[in-house]
Amino acid sequence: MKVRLYVVNGSHPCATVEAALQLKRIPYKTTELPPPMHMAVMSLRFGQRTVPAIRIDGEKISGSRAILRRLDELVPEPALYPAGGDQRAGVEAAEAWGDEVLQPLVRRVLWPTFRAHPEAMATFSEGSKLPPIPIPVLKAIAPVVTRIEMKANAASDTTYRDDLRALPALLDRVDAWIEEGVLGGEQLNAADLQISSSLRLLMALGDLRPLIEPRPAGALALRAFPDFPGDVRVGSIPAELLPATA
Repeated sequence: MKVRLYVVNGSHPCATVEAALQLKRIPYKTTELPPPMHMAVMSLRFGQRTVPAIRIDGEKISGSRAILRRLDELVPEPALYPAGGDQRAGVEAAEAWGDEVLQPLVRRVLWPTFRAHPEAMATFSEGSKLPPIPIPVLKAIAPVVTRIEMKANAASDTTYRDDLRALPALLDRVDAWIEEGVLGGEQLNAADLQISSSLRLLMALGDLRPLIEPRPAGALALRAFPDFPGDVRVGSIPAELLPATA
């Protein structure tokens, strides 16, 4: 099986797919693209602007959920989804929430933070195959890059405030799934990977890590992704925007 994965370094859905490939012991190669240039390249190659995307023996698949399902079909063990019934339905519902609700929220939080502190983008270059961009250059291109990314991800000052204040309720939901056994089982499932990658990326923001790490949700994120690029210093998010429980 010949597998090539198209990624942006530090992307949470890309990390989800890489973790699934590693769990299934599927050899793969990566093509890394820089944001926001990846949008044009992916549109040309896959017809969709987002990463991750994958080629498996010539077959093209875009999006982390579609990729995980295809991997489970090609290499059934270890399974990313329960065999059926209520258990599978629960995992699929949690996975969909992680993809459709939590994943875009992370982007809406990350890019306004980068707009205010472009030097923080340099901390996400760990593990990258691309040449590092000097911080003065990052600061020079940040207004354009962050404007493009914020527009593409429907991020604004209003969503920034609302998403940050919504975090405790979202974390409560993840903790409840862990308590119910939907997440956090002996074998990581698709929903574990989908949700944990987003939480782990949020934990790279020093202002948010104390909100997440002590919870069951934080423990799951560290279990699934013990290493993750990014280290955004405390004070990068205005204190008045942080949830009261942080």
